[in-house]
Amino acid sequence: MKDLELYIHIPFCVKKCNYCDFLSAPAGEQERQSYVESLCGRIRAYAESIRAYRVISIFVGGGTPSILESGQIERIFGAVYDTFRVDADAEITMEMNPGTVTKEKLLVYRRLGVNRLSIGLQSAEHEELKKLGRIHTYGDFLASYQTARQAGFQNINIDLMSGIPCQTLESYERSLKLIAELEPEHISAYSLIIEEGTPFYERYRKGKHVDELPDEDTEREMYVCTKEILESYGYHRYEISNYAEPGFECRHNLGYWNRTEYLGIGTGASSFMNHQRWKEGEEPVTLTRQEEIEEFMFLGLRKMEGVSRADFHRIFGEEMESVYKNVIAKMKKQSLLDEKKNRLFLTERGIDVSNYVMSEFLF
Repeated sequence: MKDLELYIHIPFCVKKCNYCDFLSAPAGEQERQSYVESLCGRIRAYAESIRAYRVISIFVGGGTPSILESGQIERIFGAVYDTFRVDADAEITMEMNPGTVTKEKLLVYRRLGVNRLSIGLQSAEHEELKKLGRIHTYGDFLASYQTARQAGFQNINIDLMSGIPCQTLESYERSLKLIAELEPEHISAYSLIIEEGTPFYERYRKGKHVDELPDEDTEREMYVCTKEILESYGYHRYEISNYAEPGFECRHNLGYWNRTEYLGIGTGASSFMNHQRWKEGEEPVTLTRQEEIEEFMFLGLRKMEGVSRADFHRIFGEEMESVYKNVIAKMKKQSLLDEKKNRLFLTERGIDVSNYVMSEFLF
């Protein structure tokens, strides 16, 4: 059977954050209930078309999936297990926000097979959370984290963000150390990107209030200290923005970077199967061979282990050099790429300018 990853989108949240450009919004109970019923129908509609697949990971994302009632989550997972062949050791992740779960909810998640939580903290500083428009305090996060541990979860990711308005290097370092000392198995550390259509975009466009944002040098220092501090606590960087204790790398996200086939179900969810990509409600687009080669390179180079020449040859039937000889030579000459054991990967300097490096692999 072929491997398949499953992503389930829950587009609801308590309140839209100031930086968020995801497909999510607050909704009433009736709207959430109607969505769950529709979602279960959409899941079951795949019963015939996925018989050749086994599900190796499930990621329930949003929005804030944890605002749903336990019974609604049970119905969703019931539909999943009725429809898909799910591996016994599948990684099953539920996203949650602090203050939206109880121990009873968490115990239901565990009973349903959820074995990994991803908690959106972003910062341990009260003022920074307020700037982001988060609904919780650091105290709320701590209570939720401790409750998750008490419920038996032994694989937890925490999201952190740098480049937040009014954030300093010192406050960011405090957040990093506070979280690392809690010993979560995984930490995702992202830099704030101000996206069009968000409240932050309206606030900071045309140069308004930019003095609130950390300057370029401070952001650079935050970037450097992330790796230094987390490595000192025993975390290893396995992807540009992701750190894990050994053995706790996110298998679902690795699947994206390795181009494992995945099916997204729910409003706006994306899928990649049979050399096609599509969003729910849209027609599939078949990737050209050129596009697949590009994806192999720029997705694979996000991983610290980089891309395998052997895999490239196995998938595309030719040597990597026959396609990218000049680009690889140029990137190596600039000390942005290196090679070891037949794998090509970003150097530390290459990680710093990863967008530039990856753009070089686009035809």
